[in-house]
Amino acid sequence: MASTTDRWTEQDIPAQDGRVVVVTGANSGLGMQTARALAQHGAHVVLAVRNLDKGDEALARISERAPGAKLSLQRLDLASLKSVRAAADELHAAHPKIDLLINNAGVMFTPRQKTEDGLDMQFGVNHLGHFALTGLLLDLMLPVPGSRVVTVSSFGHRIRADIHFDDLQFDRSYNRVVAYGQAKLANLMFTYELQRRLAPHHTTIAAAAHPGASDTELTQNMSGLVRKGAELVQPLLTQPAAMGALPTLRAATDPAVTGGQFYGPNGMGGTRGYPEVVTSSKKSHDTTVQQRLWTVSEQLTDVRFSV
Repeated sequence: MASTTDRWTEQDIPAQDGRVVVVTGANSGLGMQTARALAQHGAHVVLAVRNLDKGDEALARISERAPGAKLSLQRLDLASLKSVRAAADELHAAHPKIDLLINNAGVMFTPRQKTEDGLDMQFGVNHLGHFALTGLLLDLMLPVPGSRVVTVSSFGHRIRADIHFDDLQFDRSYNRVVAYGQAKLANLMFTYELQRRLAPHHTTIAAAAHPGASDTELTQNMSGLVRKGAELVQPLLTQPAAMGALPTLRAATDPAVTGGQFYGPNGMGGTRGYPEVVTSSKKSHDTTVQQRLWTVSEQLTDVRFSV
């Protein structure tokens, strides 16, 4: 049972025995901490990662913390829709069901760059890759009562964020902060629209989370001076990755979670603290834009959902 206080921690995670969990970007940072915590509570955790060597290192580190944990590795490059489809096929072959999909992997503030499919890197990896993966795995989740899709967003969804339908891939002009804001706003809009589509099935829910300001590798793409400044203040403003993973873990496991909720830290303006239900921007709740984004995402990925 979850704690009745506002200090929900890993100790509040219910037993996960028998559950199959897929965590994207689980080789480091928030993803690895999420995978570790779920493995320690009995889940069979699939680490879906782009770099298998780093994935093997993560497996070893998690195994040290959780001896006997059920772990496996799955190659997944979210910057390639071909790779996403291959990963989905392999997961179908390996698992008769999936209880929990955590769309955690992401890139932040990358320079102008395209995915293998010609999509903006931040929009392609953070949103479209996860949109496609979810759609391709949903048939393994819908028959499973209590299954969940948890997508990791950011308070960056409030910063210069909009869905730029007139230039989704930033072909005309590019600003890395604007591109990140679009991708993180898309994560939330996807969650809310997915929940509406899942609700009639009464088995699977969609929720979202954000880690606040966490000590991870996401700042590596900041420009020189900005990155140096961030590194100076990081110890003062950020929290360890294990704390940053708590909102995701609560959204993924707390029995009290309902579809469409958004979890984040409860302190210092949402930058750190223990996880609770938080609000997202007014813009993220625009159902017309959510539905338009869904249609465009289906067209760009060639993935159609069964809901």
